[in-house]
Amino acid sequence: MSGPPDNTVTTTCGYCGVGCRLEVHTAAGAILNVTPALDGPANRGHACVKGRFAHRFTRARDRLTEPLIRDGDDFRAASWEEAIGRITAELTRIKSAHGPNAIAALASSRATNEDCYAMQRMVRAAIGTNNIDNCSRVCHSPTSFALLSSLGASGATGSFDDIAAADAAILIGVNPTEGHPVVGARIKQAALRGTKLVTIDPRRIELADYAAVHLAPRPGTTAAVLLGLAHVIERDGLTDRNFISASTEGYETLAELLPAYTPESVQEITGVPAADIQTAAHVYAEAGEASVIWGLGMTEHLYGSESVRLICNLALMTGKIGRRGSALLPLRGQNNVQGASDMGALPDVFTAYRSVGNDEVARAFEAHWGVSVPRERGLRINEMFDAAVAGELKAMYIFGEDVAQTDPNTTHVIAALKRLEFLVCQDIFQNETTKYADVVLPASSFLEKLGTFTNAERRIQLVEPAIDPPGGARTDFEIIGEVSRALGYDLGYDGPADAMDEIATLTPDFAGVGFEGLRRERSGLQWPVTADGVDSPILFEREFDLPGGRARFAALPYKAPGDSADAEYPLILITGRRLHHYNAGTMTRRTANVELVDHEWLEIHPDDAERAGVADGDLVAVRSRVGRIELPARVTERIVPGHVFTAFHFPEVRTNLLVGDSSDVNTACPEYKVTAVAVERVGDRADGDHVAVDRAVGDRAAVGRAAVGRATIRSGG
Repeated sequence: MSGPPDNTVTTTCGYCGVGCRLEVHTAAGAILNVTPALDGPANRGHACVKGRFAHRFTRARDRLTEPLIRDGDDFRAASWEEAIGRITAELTRIKSAHGPNAIAALASSRATNEDCYAMQRMVRAAIGTNNIDNCSRVCHSPTSFALLSSLGASGATGSFDDIAAADAAILIGVNPTEGHPVVGARIKQAALRGTKLVTIDPRRIELADYAAVHLAPRPGTTAAVLLGLAHVIERDGLTDRNFISASTEGYETLAELLPAYTPESVQEITGVPAADIQTAAHVYAEAGEASVIWGLGMTEHLYGSESVRLICNLALMTGKIGRRGSALLPLRGQNNVQGASDMGALPDVFTAYRSVGNDEVARAFEAHWGVSVPRERGLRINEMFDAAVAGELKAMYIFGEDVAQTDPNTTHVIAALKRLEFLVCQDIFQNETTKYADVVLPASSFLEKLGTFTNAERRIQLVEPAIDPPGGARTDFEIIGEVSRALGYDLGYDGPADAMDEIATLTPDFAGVGFEGLRRERSGLQWPVTADGVDSPILFEREFDLPGGRARFAALPYKAPGDSADAEYPLILITGRRLHHYNAGTMTRRTANVELVDHEWLEIHPDDAERAGVADGDLVAVRSRVGRIELPARVTERIVPGHVFTAFHFPEVRTNLLVGDSSDVNTACPEYKVTAVAVERVGDRADGDHVAVDRAVGDRAAVGRAAVGRATIRSGG
């Protein structure tokens, strides 16, 4: 389609957690193009290759446009009435026979705040269980736990504007120029203007070229690096004693721990030169203002939540918090990971992380909802799969998540899905998870719905529909409301704005949030927001959200990761993202982005490649203790010896088959970042032997036909 647009809608990007504001230009109900909004507070007139160009998936020929019901080994089209009737009958039967806790649901970190709030309300009020979770469990739940424990609030303490105001910044386990490109560009610009960077990552990320010092620790040993930095700060008198005395507690216990973590001892654990640890500590501590930015390379570990608490220690030791330029900034992976959890789509909390066991809070929700709600914690995602395999969990309702592709230990996940008596999937495409569904409901993309997202800065921004869902597909908010009504519990909303009004009524942190105010305040609102609409760009300017207003230090020693290399599995696999694609690639593989990157590969250092007899472009097998995949090798010095790297954007390369059951001790976030593997050459890679664009269906990547993407699923669960 060509010609001028007949309408332009301003909305918020549905890819990563940056929260770029976009102008979507349409004609005759179709998207012509997307441009960045000049007044977007996070992106300021910029957008990445995904947000700007990867929108054609909305009209891909394989979009789900009508409900599907399983009929033997296949699916048949069904009416909405039949599909919802089937869901109602099966969930009612299972609840009657086994109780409400035999049912569980997953909300979507890709969906709006209002979608996720409606979902958790339906699960708690219509079904009667706290078995509700979302994908923050497998990415930033350690961040949430740590920030709540150390500071009292589960969110970034500042905003992306703090990057430009910082004299220095530490980047840990995050690769912003690929995973969060607009923020990556802002960091690069700050470095060019004089901000001193410290990059900490086993790979030499692009921003390392702009850093004062780059630290490349062995995977799983970053906690030791953080303790080494704290040791130097204490040893060299770089702490802010006045701040520690006035605003914190527990420093004496931490100070007793630190002498063991000399730069020399940390070098033994991590492989990072002692001199570089000392340099990094001084860059951060001597800066007038300094921020710390981290991502999944920090959280997806056995002790990820403890490591994030060690990040908080650095800020508290130096008083670098609660001021412009001194922020703690976790870069959230998905567009609404922050919001989905803020909305209470978790098994242990209501909105704003208030415990389901808090009787006063629970009674407030009961009074508004008109039903009793359970007080005991529900199942986390990993516990849902365990319970399904054990035969205790009978049904799941999975909304906007492809757990058979993105969750760890794929074999176990698939065994769980197969064992369920009933599975509902609500999504925009068929995927690896819908293969096991009994009912599939056609839902809406972010370009087709109304609501709000909350980005990595705690910034709540409006999402406006630019086009309608295709065919008979419906918005997620409509679907959830209709299913709940069919289950005998009417949510009573006329639209998403009503849900946000209810959230504001029941949640002090959102008291001043409403759609009309957000339309007036185009820069969004950073929670907490007072009833008169005043938001909070900076947290903890005066005190912390803990008893006595004091933050808490965490005296946590380094502990070894859950997996380690040995003679049989001599390399450590790290997983992450690539610039042109997003997560499971469900959307980006159905756009022209697939022509830029059309297959997956394994990064391996030349020394390791030589030992394995692998040349650049060879097809290799990667084998872990739980699975095996095949893909081409790319020999590069970007990765340090002893490690390999790949992403998980292509379902024909089942990367998460390799990841086992190890997970964070406090939150059950999987340890994606430390998996011992062996790599061996399988054969030459034939010319053109890669994932091709399937011209028969437009811009949709051919799935499951690539020789470079073979995977072995071992039996059992």
